Amino acid sequence: MSTIASRPSYASGTSTTPLLGDTIGTNLARTVAAHPDRDALVDIAQGVRLTYQDLSDAVDEVASGLLELGVAVGDRVGIWAPNCSEWVLTQYATARIGAVLVNINPAYRTHELEYVLEQAGVSVLVSAPSFKSSDYVEMVGQVRANCPELRETVFLGGPDWEELRAAGRRAGRSRLAEIERELSPDDPINLQYTSGTTGFPKGATLSHHNILNNGFSVGELLGYTEQDRICIPVPFYHCFGMVMGNLAATTHGSCMVLPGPGFEPAAALEAVQAERCTSLYGVPAMFIAELSLPDFEDYDLSSLRTGIMAGSPCPQEIMRQVIDRMGMGEVSICYGMTETSPVSLQTRREDPLERRVSTVGRVGPHLEVKVLDPATGVTVPRGEAGELCTRGYSVMLGYWNMPEKTAESIDSARWMHTGDIAVMDEDGYLAITGRIKDMVIRGGENIYPREVEEVLHTHPDILDAQVIGVPDDKYGEELMAWVRMREGVEAITLDALRDFCRTRVAHYKVPRYVHVVDEFPMTVTGKVRKIEMRERAVELIEGA
Repeated sequence: MSTIASRPSYASGTSTTPLLGDTIGTNLARTVAAHPDRDALVDIAQGVRLTYQDLSDAVDEVASGLLELGVAVGDRVGIWAPNCSEWVLTQYATARIGAVLVNINPAYRTHELEYVLEQAGVSVLVSAPSFKSSDYVEMVGQVRANCPELRETVFLGGPDWEELRAAGRRAGRSRLAEIERELSPDDPINLQYTSGTTGFPKGATLSHHNILNNGFSVGELLGYTEQDRICIPVPFYHCFGMVMGNLAATTHGSCMVLPGPGFEPAAALEAVQAERCTSLYGVPAMFIAELSLPDFEDYDLSSLRTGIMAGSPCPQEIMRQVIDRMGMGEVSICYGMTETSPVSLQTRREDPLERRVSTVGRVGPHLEVKVLDPATGVTVPRGEAGELCTRGYSVMLGYWNMPEKTAESIDSARWMHTGDIAVMDEDGYLAITGRIKDMVIRGGENIYPREVEEVLHTHPDILDAQVIGVPDDKYGEELMAWVRMREGVEAITLDALRDFCRTRVAHYKVPRYVHVVDEFPMTVTGKVRKIEMRERAVELIEGA
């Protein structure tokens, strides 16, 4: 008697909405024609307010100015700046002329800047003069000699940028139409350097087709129209800002609202209130900071309808507060990675709360996902954990000039291997339970830190928690909890934390150590740097 095997952990995203076959420039032109007088971009810190027609005119000026600097189709143009209106103009201007925009992390130090400029072969760099404690003018001066392909640097906030736009105005737009006819949606248009935990970062090479359709898809699932106003406090140099924010907006005629150059919780809420934003973006740490403001209840957030929480796993309790206290009843969880443009999975507006706090949703339209056994490569049955892989229009062209690294991540069937551990349920919803590299093996037992973190987030005195594995002579690894306490609350003791966990998780998942901190080490995109935490944890344990 034969038995029917369990359904495999595979799902594909069906859709009656076709993919866009445009370049980014052509798509923007369609939106401008439909909504010329609607707000397109509001930069509160700079006092800039542009309609779609204004945006189009400014983008064309910058595009023509770059042509006057000798930028050709396929040339790499770097941008090194925090969020500002010029960042948006440069993003669309480079796409307009078929140049490849190279996003440079504002937190980079000199050696990282030099590496990216040289590895990508950047010929023109658009740069802020400074940001926070970094003097970009001085740092660019230090690396120029080692970057022979770098011909021009255009610094913002001074004569360089104005001269670029003036040159574009003098040149007119005749060459833009000519170039546009030569461009293909499959051309590379964007290089984003992934923050690797080992070695130098790799440049994920993305096309018009990759990022335009991903921004459009995310916006469709959020229900965006020309009535929406999107508060974008997440950085543009990352996909979250420039794709899920900017391209989701411009494919729907929505307005991009920039609260400031870097994230400030009060500035984000002030922007929502002043501009009547309908959508707010952030990583969990940003929402935690906003909810923790002493005067949070004084802000009028009644215009909010939706938003995105992404970038790192969302604690269930924080998600509930975002819905209940911020009024974001249609907030969406998105999951993805730079190499997939970025979103592969997303919760839907109609999903019940339980789905949105316990999963990262279902596969996006026109995409495929599967969960496989990393040892055998075989797709596992639904309900079992394995490595998440994704395939479709969103998968990058490859790592820039790194064919071997590309082959390590994208297999022969074009599946992108994410390195994340996931479980797919019977309805196709996926839960991310950790990174393969973050999994802790204690005495032969596999422990996913996310499970313990979720328990710690239910403690009334703990604001945020991260769990890592640390070396142990007896068990191989032990668990260490790093916690942030709520304001005015005394630091939790190890005994108290262990007592709290004992009734909620198996004994081997109870943390052996606790470390109370004011902040976690973070990347600019709001991801917790667990590799740095592990390094510091070893020093703390040895010094105890």
